Amino acid sequence: MMVTASHNPKADNGFKMYGSNGAQLCEPHDTHIASLILENLSPWVHYKAAVESVMASPHNDLPQLMDSYYAEMASTLCFHKSTNPSSTLKVVYTAMHGVGTPFAERSFATFGHPPFIGVEAQNTPDPTFPTVAYPNPEEGKGALELSFQAAKDAGATLVLANDPDADRLAVSELQPNGSWRMFSGNEIGMLLAHWLWEKSVEKGQREKLAVVASTVSSKMTRALAEKEGIRFEETLTGFKWICNKKFDLQQEGYKVLLAFEESIGFCCGDLVNDKDGVCAMSVFAEMASQLHIKGSNVSAHMEDSKLREGGKYPTEVAGFKIAHVRDLTVGYDTSTADNKTTLPASTSSQHLTFTFENGCVANLRGSGTEPKLKFYVELHGPNKDQVTATLVKMVNSIVDECLEPSKWNLKWTPLENDASKL
Repeated sequence: MMVTASHNPKADNGFKMYGSNGAQLCEPHDTHIASLILENLSPWVHYKAAVESVMASPHNDLPQLMDSYYAEMASTLCFHKSTNPSSTLKVVYTAMHGVGTPFAERSFATFGHPPFIGVEAQNTPDPTFPTVAYPNPEEGKGALELSFQAAKDAGATLVLANDPDADRLAVSELQPNGSWRMFSGNEIGMLLAHWLWEKSVEKGQREKLAVVASTVSSKMTRALAEKEGIRFEETLTGFKWICNKKFDLQQEGYKVLLAFEESIGFCCGDLVNDKDGVCAMSVFAEMASQLHIKGSNVSAHMEDSKLREGGKYPTEVAGFKIAHVRDLTVGYDTSTADNKTTLPASTSSQHLTFTFENGCVANLRGSGTEPKLKFYVELHGPNKDQVTATLVKMVNSIVDECLEPSKWNLKWTPLENDASKL
């Protein structure tokens, strides 16, 4: 059992009950326990004395459990331990007057991240929450004013926030115009799922991967899962449902990359069976640090992730319907039963194939030896003039709509309706 105030009104405490699978209890066990509580409202022992007795016991397993928790976190969810220390990304962290700070510090150290900048006025537990009206980072920018000020003072561009019991994670990033972008829980879930899938593939595991989300969460992540052959399961709202489903998938031999809900709750990997803001913040910080090392940031990567999550491939060009899409960059092919390519896939290949309903086939790829984007477009038919006119229209539209030369300042000359030049 866990007693926690979380982000409830400051006069209220709550508690969570866990079963032997590490997930919160579901029906009928939770209702049975509730009825037993009502039958035993008088305390059996003095609460404070009981807690002090347990903590003073020589059989206290907490230190050993904490060591195991961080060791498992490092071995299963940290992928760039050697380069994380070299990141110059500055991060601000707030515990929101809760318990997160010492655990967040150790989590960051476990990943090899440079120390974050703490919000001094909010770093230690204070049940009166004196600096915020409502201690829930899900409320958005209003709850993070001190974090933004700390970031401004330190020149930081990323803010990570836990709620008071540190099981939720909020993220905000400084934009070029000086404003702060608050990422929604759905966006953070999409980014984490994409990152953990990418790292799993890099380590050689594509099969038996899964993602779990509540039914009210965005379907962006489901689109990613369908595109990459990841099993996607949705549940009722609440982590007691989410992580019991996660446990069921684990029993079937699946590696659950992420379990999440839109209210900024994230469970990364197989470490625990509940939402965990301490773990999620370091996983997210590693992703952000690696992007920073490459000269990018989270906001730019979010847009790129949306383009690759399965719902952003074009469905038609110049009025011509696309029947199938193949992306050798990520191994996606809509023409196969399992949506996986029969040709080898590689993140360095950058090769797209569109097969149109009229028989036209267009291949777009980056040159392996020159700074060029190449396209190969073919169409056949009995009437040469008609095929030529259609092909010219399709080639010009494919280049304009898919490669966007004017947007990216690419040099190219549109085709003319002349068969001799094709």
